[in-house]
Amino acid sequence: MTLRRICIYCCFSLLVVNVGQAQDKTPVDYVNPYMGNISHLLVPTYPTVHLPNSLLRVYPERGDYTGDRLQGLPLIISSHRGSSGFNLSPYQGGKDNVSHVIQFSYDNEKLYPYYYEVFLDEQQTHVRYAPSHQSAVYRIEYTLPKTPVSLILNSKNGEMNVNGNAVSGYQRLENNTNVYIYLETERKPVASSVLKGGRMEEGSRASGRNACVVLNFGDEPQTLNIRYGISFISEEQAKSNLRREIEDYNIEKLVVEGRNLWNKSLGKINVDGNNDGKDVFYTSLYRCFERPVCISEDGRYFSAFDHKVHDDGGKPFYTDDWIWDTYRAAHPLRVLIDAEIETDVINSYLLMAEQMGNDWMPTFPEITGDSRRMNSNHAVATVLDGYVKGLRGFDLEKAYIACKKGIEEKTLIPWSGAPAGWLDEFYKENGFIPALYPGEKETVANVNSFEKRQPVAVTLGTSYDQWCLSGIAKALGKTDEADYYFKCSHNYRNLYNAATGFFHPKDKDGKFIEPFDYRFSGGMGAREYYGENNGWTYRWDVQHNIKDLIVLMGGKERFIDNLDRTFSESLGRGKFEFYAQLPDQTGNVGQFSMANEPSLHIPYMYNYAGQPWKTQKRIHNLVKQWFRNDLMGVPGDEDGGGTSAFVVFSMMGFYPVTPGLPAYNIGSPMFANIRLTLSNGKVFEIEARNYSDENKYIQSASLNGRVWNSPFFDHSEIANGGKLVLVMGDKANRNWGVNSE
Repeated sequence: MTLRRICIYCCFSLLVVNVGQAQDKTPVDYVNPYMGNISHLLVPTYPTVHLPNSLLRVYPERGDYTGDRLQGLPLIISSHRGSSGFNLSPYQGGKDNVSHVIQFSYDNEKLYPYYYEVFLDEQQTHVRYAPSHQSAVYRIEYTLPKTPVSLILNSKNGEMNVNGNAVSGYQRLENNTNVYIYLETERKPVASSVLKGGRMEEGSRASGRNACVVLNFGDEPQTLNIRYGISFISEEQAKSNLRREIEDYNIEKLVVEGRNLWNKSLGKINVDGNNDGKDVFYTSLYRCFERPVCISEDGRYFSAFDHKVHDDGGKPFYTDDWIWDTYRAAHPLRVLIDAEIETDVINSYLLMAEQMGNDWMPTFPEITGDSRRMNSNHAVATVLDGYVKGLRGFDLEKAYIACKKGIEEKTLIPWSGAPAGWLDEFYKENGFIPALYPGEKETVANVNSFEKRQPVAVTLGTSYDQWCLSGIAKALGKTDEADYYFKCSHNYRNLYNAATGFFHPKDKDGKFIEPFDYRFSGGMGAREYYGENNGWTYRWDVQHNIKDLIVLMGGKERFIDNLDRTFSESLGRGKFEFYAQLPDQTGNVGQFSMANEPSLHIPYMYNYAGQPWKTQKRIHNLVKQWFRNDLMGVPGDEDGGGTSAFVVFSMMGFYPVTPGLPAYNIGSPMFANIRLTLSNGKVFEIEARNYSDENKYIQSASLNGRVWNSPFFDHSEIANGGKLVLVMGDKANRNWGVNSE
């Protein structure tokens, strides 16, 4: 290594590696992408390298953090938690017994949101990587003496072509969608090969499964600089994306730009007064920027919703948004700090509905189209929440039509995009989805054999969706329709069992399914009646009318008792048996599950019954127990910001229990000072006086200079900035906030 190269490397290492050790840390320095990389049971988080809401995302390909081998190097992840599109394997060795993906032993891995570095120890190869939005740079340093140096590029199902120092190609994804690549090496290869049967053979074009081309660079130790662009439109567009974003092979420049972009996004929220908590907070906030992704390329985008390339008209097109997970907190957070992007996301939904040809609002839009996963149609909540909080950059009438058709014309059956059928007509006539008895054969063709009908979950979720639809109709002056859907929003009452205090499945004749166990009835994931979670979780799934739920349960005292019991009720079986049936319901405190999205609002429900100090205790304890800056620091699946946004809100001290209602619950802040720079540039500040880990209880409060004695505040109170002052103490003040109206 020359002296000049040593100097450059040392400066670069200081820039990237030691930046987190500086005395004055910036927000991105607190981000730990490894947090939660070992799962408690299901899918872990992945250490994703990307710029906020950008098309190009990568992470090391391995089973989880404990994976002993890297499966080559990634070039793009086309779906959250998906496998890599294309694969890159730097290789030092002969031409025989070579794999299309090299399994690398590795060491000294360093990973930041904007940068990746790893040493492939057996291959003696040093790898550095930095992304832009639709392009990236790899720097690969080969160090074995007198060993042939190669670069293997693999399309797992598609085509690859070599032309001098350039490689282009495509890979087929699902639903007739392709991802394209254009890649250049700074140094021209001495020869190119294709990989067939584990052997390099002369050639420059490969197609089919594991289509591999190989660039050969001689047998001297060398540093190879690589840059590439990605597109969902064409190879030519991938080249254009590269040329637009990256002028040379300067990885150091990309690192600085990426770091600055991350600090700009994360810096919209500044927290102070609890340095240990900043790691969890900013890592959670980083997760909220992983999706949805902007796929506009030079003002155009490929839509898998109609398989055409469209002009975006100056409005970026976003997709890869699992709405069932993200509507609860990720979207409301974006309304506060990124209203322009949230508006673009809603407009993207409307375009998807139009492009699909049926005007049905999407439920689970991905790069490859709407997968229609999970249950219910919660995009309607995102539309209403944005509108009531002041977003006006979309056509509300058009949104109403798409939401209405998505609920009325598309089946309510989970994981299905079929037209409405018998079950849907039954719901319209009777106000609930009928359930089957254990062992009773399914008669409806579109019901997924694994996901089942989920009749209670669908009834409750659709009741909420219809409440949201009523709100949009009211805003449009459609009084009759608003009244109709508001009446429908009470359909959850049809499954309430007053004798037990739970939502209980009924058969088609209106009889409760008996005998019944609210822990375990319903088979795998309780899907025969609920959805991923059992009856204890869905007991509280009436986020749009908690006041009425209190009435159903017999008043505030019974409501509080039932909440308390949720957090104390035993699993009822050993953990092995419980999680074998309910693997999504981890992170347990009693029957409460911190790991799955339908539970996120439950700790805040004490506010509605006049005991807000229990919300303060629960929120503070749950976040401290289950979200930690370590490899197992996330209790369940992190679905692209769904759970992480709960952490962000809760650590700030407030939470949107009911998206579509312009109001927030006050919890228990975990910093002495929080400053949100809102989308309009104004600042909302939360000051927690006397804050400490022990001082989790609110003693008194003021909002915008007025004495505040309610555990709620309206969005209008903070829309143009403001200040919430909370005086904290280590014992509950049982007089503060008991006004639950």
